[in-house]
Amino acid sequence: MSPPLPSPPPPLAVKRLLERWHATERWLAFVAFVLIASLLILDVAGREVLGPVLRAFGASTGTTGIPGAQQIAIFSLVVGAFCGIGIVTATNSALVPRVAFGWVPSAWSPAMNRVADAITGALMLVVAWYAAQFVMSSASTSMRAPVLSWEVWPFQLAIPAGFVSAALRCFLFSVWPGLKPLPPDFHE
Repeated sequence: MSPPLPSPPPPLAVKRLLERWHATERWLAFVAFVLIASLLILDVAGREVLGPVLRAFGASTGTTGIPGAQQIAIFSLVVGAFCGIGIVTATNSALVPRVAFGWVPSAWSPAMNRVADAITGALMLVVAWYAAQFVMSSASTSMRAPVLSWEVWPFQLAIPAGFVSAALRCFLFSVWPGLKPLPPDFHE
């Protein structure tokens, strides 16, 4: 049996693009989760701490929380979570069931990994297409969030974008396996 054909090294421009892309997704996810935590902490503090203090001095405070904080936190969660799909793909840290491992000779592993990345990318694009249909449906009906009355589709765009991000990475990993990081060690 002949050794597997070596794959071409990834172009430096592609490697740099993926690094910037990954940094952007990490930054967006970080900002989204900091926003969630900040909004919810301030909303609860306003209702449970500031409100009673102001009422003790005779002030009529109403709800004293941040109006719409929970809805904004949900929108941030959608953005952060779907950035996470790209982050998990970029770091090769998805949980993978060990079904069918060992069914083919280990010499075929490099080729099988490339095929698996291509199939995964294709499946991610199918899911992204359905997610885009979902977003277009929300946009066509002008679906709005309660309390804020904001249209929801701009925030929902994170759903297909997350799957497209993962799909494009999978395709690049299929073409240039050297771009794919080694999986992290998990201790069970």
